[in-house]
Amino acid sequence: MKKLIVFDLDGTLAPSKSSLDSEMASLLHDLLSVAKVAVISGGAWPQFEKQVLSKLPQDESLARLSILPTCGTKFFQYTGAWKKLYSEDFKADEKEKIVSSLKKAIETADFHVEQTWGEPIEDRGSQITYSALGQQAPLAKKEEWDRDLAKRKKIKAILDTLIPEFSVRIGGSTSIDITKPGIDKAYGIRKLRDVLGISLKEMIYVGDALFVGGNDYPAKQAGVISIPVRGPGETKRVVEAIIACLDPDQQTRTFEVSNAVV
Repeated sequence: MKKLIVFDLDGTLAPSKSSLDSEMASLLHDLLSVAKVAVISGGAWPQFEKQVLSKLPQDESLARLSILPTCGTKFFQYTGAWKKLYSEDFKADEKEKIVSSLKKAIETADFHVEQTWGEPIEDRGSQITYSALGQQAPLAKKEEWDRDLAKRKKIKAILDTLIPEFSVRIGGSTSIDITKPGIDKAYGIRKLRDVLGISLKEMIYVGDALFVGGNDYPAKQAGVISIPVRGPGETKRVVEAIIACLDPDQQTRTFEVSNAVV
């Protein structure tokens, strides 16, 4: 029996930097009635507040929800209010090296962006994120910038040589996330295991970047059953299948969620 369903946010539960739509919010609320839920994303805490928490009913079901911003480098739980359990923040000299290396990698890759919407490099405390078009870029612009991941793979390859002591992952539609070594979504998965007392075999992970080098891939490497999706539409069908399988009235059914992916 699966007890915890873990989701990526951007590209999985909602389009990049967008809020849950009403159908997704309703499905997540229904899912919380039959299982615990966690969301791990490269986004910072304010992004979760805006995109996820503001769209969910403010009721007792929130106690079954765990929020892990910046790829699991932070952990929040609800106990009448949202409480931060930990934060794996960078030191000042680490931030300086990462930012300077990012700038050098972008210059070496020789990619020129004509217009940006906000600062491309963001310090999220426990994670440095590069968003090629800026954090507030229109979704359509983001989706067309690097569909085949070639641009970010080139930048990542350069960063891997410049800062091998850090973890560099491709995330979102235009972003690259950098965290401390060993601090990625696998780290977040193991924290969920330890804090919630739920084994990896009792979890399912759902994400749109489960490919090698994607920021969801470490969750798969951790040994959790992982379901790749191509957007919120597919995620909704997965959630519906999980609810059907975990509903107390239907627990005799075989749990074959992977077959439900459209």
